[in-house]
This record gives sequence, structure tokens and C-alpha cells, in this order.
Amino acid sequence: MTRLCVGCHLSTAQGYAAMGQQAVDLDATTFAFFTRNPRGGNARPLDPDDVRALGETLATHGFGTLVAHAPYTMNLCSAKEDTVAFARRTMASDLERLESLPGTYYNFHPGSHVGQGAETGIRLICEGLNEALVPGQSTTVLLETMAGKGSEVGRTFEELAAIIDGVQHDELLGVCLDTCHVWDGGYDVSGRLDEVLAEFDRVIGLGRLKALHLNDSMNPLGSHKDRHAQLGEGHIGLDAFAAIVRHPLLRTLPMVLETPGGLEGYRREIALLRGFAGEATAQDKEGGSQ
Repeated sequence: MTRLCVGCHLSTAQGYAAMGQQAVDLDATTFAFFTRNPRGGNARPLDPDDVRALGETLATHGFGTLVAHAPYTMNLCSAKEDTVAFARRTMASDLERLESLPGTYYNFHPGSHVGQGAETGIRLICEGLNEALVPGQSTTVLLETMAGKGSEVGRTFEELAAIIDGVQHDELLGVCLDTCHVWDGGYDVSGRLDEVLAEFDRVIGLGRLKALHLNDSMNPLGSHKDRHAQLGEGHIGLDAFAAIVRHPLLRTLPMVLETPGGLEGYRREIALLRGFAGEATAQDKEGGSQ
């Protein structure tokens, strides 16, 4: 059986090749990274040699699909025209740059309608995606499930489905399910995982589910607050994550940790998830070779 495709969010500060080596050191087989500063701004020029070195690392160590993340400031449905224009330029630029890493996912927060209403927000998001998506691109764009904080769009499966329905080249769209966000949004992935997946399938279709963000939540079910916790230290609980990595509909998807705790926290959680899946961890292998 193929190893679990699990990893974490990593920094691009030292370049792509360094990021890949850091992932290997953590026993990760995928990872997420921001396409540019998460608070916005220009992206640094790509170094072809650096990108090529990362590709070699991914191939050598059997990595699954990577999950790039758009900056948080990218709001396709803002009430401000200049913010929407920035979001559209950023998405187009990011998608062009990601062609250097063919097949990578591009995950983004759909946006906040800031008082315009969800219907207007969804329309603006669809317009932005219709402008940015290019037939034949290798990157699949993922809508992230949101917690419903403030005026966020994407708080329900129905809102995500409405966005997908309004995009011309919807074959280029998928969904990243964030466990903290859906929990805070009212979907009980701890006690009713199969029911949540059945609801997702009915509204969106499980074929659209391309990746997972694995995060515990600091808040109770349906709180609409979006506060991540380390696995087992929140209201979702460890048993839920054990069930997720063993679930036949989920275990083959890229799973990315976005929990607090830094690199050592990620190392511990990656090993924990591999243990839940019945896999040998890097520590196990080292112990067996001594």
C-alpha cells in the first residue's frame, strides 16, 4: 500500500530545494507553501535550478502532490475594486509560476464579501476564477472550506458548490477540506465523519475533494471562529484524525498540517498520523537499523 501522503506548511525563505530537504527530514511526503508573502506583495523571481532541484527531491523520495497556498490578502470578492484587481493579478501570476511545478494544487480562501452578501461574493469569485483559469493548465485550483468567521464565503458546502457551478472551466477546480474550519462551521468530522462525507458528496461530489488540512480546533462545534490547535489538543480529538487517515475515501489524499508547534510539532504529528495508518515512521526505521 502507498504510504500516507502527509506533510505540513513550510517556509520558502531558503528556497525550494531547501524546503524539499526539510520535508524529507520531517518524513513528509507532501507539503504546503505560500506562493508569496502570506500578507501579499510581489513574489520573488523563480530560480530554475532551485525548482529543478526540488523536483529531483520529490521524485527521489516518492512525494505526492504539493499544495501551494495563496496569500491571505487575496480577496476576490472584496467591496474594494483595487483589492479585487490585486487578487485577480495575484492569482493569474501564481498560476503561471506554478507551471514550473506541474501538477501542484493551488489552494485559496474564497474570500470575504464584507457586507455585500454571499450571493454577490460568489458572483465576484466566479468572475475572478473565470478570468484566471486557463484551459490546459497543469494546476488544479482548490477552494478551501471556511469556518464562517465574519463575512467569509465558503462556510457551507452549498456555497462552494455555487462557486463551482459558476465557473466555466470547472474541471480545473477542486476542494481542500480543512478539519478545523468545517468543525467550526458546524460539520461534525469527529463524531459523524461518514455523514459529513455523504453530505459533501451530495452537494459537491467526492470527486472534487482533492486535499485535506488536518488541524484540531480550539473551539466547540459550530463556533465559527477558526482557531487551530495541535492534534489531540482541541475539541475534535485524536480519534477523529485516526479515523481520517484510515478512511478509504480519504487516506490517498494529500494531508497538510497547519497546527501550532513549529517544525518539531510537525515532526511529532507526522509520525503520529503514520502510526495511526499502520506505517513505519522514520524513527522506527532508525531504531531497526541500530
